[in-house]
Parts: sequence; structure tokens; C-alpha cells
Amino acid sequence: MSGSINKGSDEKFCHECGAVIRAKAEICSKCGVRQPLSSSTVSGGGRNRVQAGLFALLLGGVGVHKFYLGRTGQGIVYLKCHERTPATPPVSGEMNRDQQINRP
Repeated sequence: MSGSINKGSDEKFCHECGAVIRAKAEICSKCGVRQPLSSSTVSGGGRNRVQAGLFALLLGGVGVHKFYLGRTGQGIVYLKCHERTPATPPVSGEMNRDQQINRP
């Protein structure tokens, strides 16, 4: 393959046009298209997606993982939805004070 293009260890291919560009380049110098992040474990704000996943498992109901990833609007939606949903349903047999007073 005499026509193949070789890239060095500090280079990568543009995801749009295929040109060889610097590995740390954010924009292709040939076509001008912004390049996606190369690491699959890092999100847009440089935050660790694995850590965000742990936040989602532990505190997902209140949207901590969305705030951590910099998605504040989505985090607020999670908070608003959590306000409308009770965190723990009452245990059977328990009655609040109003139910005890109005009991026949």
C-alpha cells in the first residue's frame, strides 16, 4: 500500500475528513471541524464518567450526577421531579397524626 498515510504517536485522524492532525488538536486544521474527546471515560467538562455513574447509583434521584457533569438544567429537572415524589413510602400500619384523629 504505497498510498497509505502514516500517523505518528502524537497524531490522530480527523473524524470528519480523515486528515492527520495533532493528537491534542481540538479543531482540524484542514476542514475546521471540532474533534470529539478521545477518551471515553471523560465527559465534556473533563469529569470522570465512572464517578458520575457512581453518583447516579447512590444519589441519582436528586440529580447529583447531572450537576457533577455540568448539566445543570437536567440536574434541576431531577430535583423538581424528586420534590414531587416521596422518597420513602409509609410503612404499612403507620398512620400520621391526622389519620389517628379522624379514625372512626
